[in-house]
Amino acid sequence: MQFGDLINTSENEFTDISSELFRQYSFGNGAELVIQDPIALSVSASGGHRVLDASGTSYYVPTGWNYLHWKTRDGSPHFVK
Repeated sequence: MQFGDLINTSENEFTDISSELFRQYSFGNGAELVIQDPIALSVSASGGHRVLDASGTSYYVPTGWNYLHWKTRDGSPHFVK
């Protein structure tokens, strides 16, 4: 699955994050969520993240994580607008 395959009938706007190999959310209770091959991201006004990965799995990550880190693919920008 690629960013262009995203089917979105919500009012959420999604950004292409397919340059990321993974993104990892870490929570205060020690829990972590690793999303491999993320392709799309929407950030809500409350700060929640909706993420779609290359396998077609959708995630909702509520506000409250302590930090987030990711790694980009070789030659991809580390940060984009």
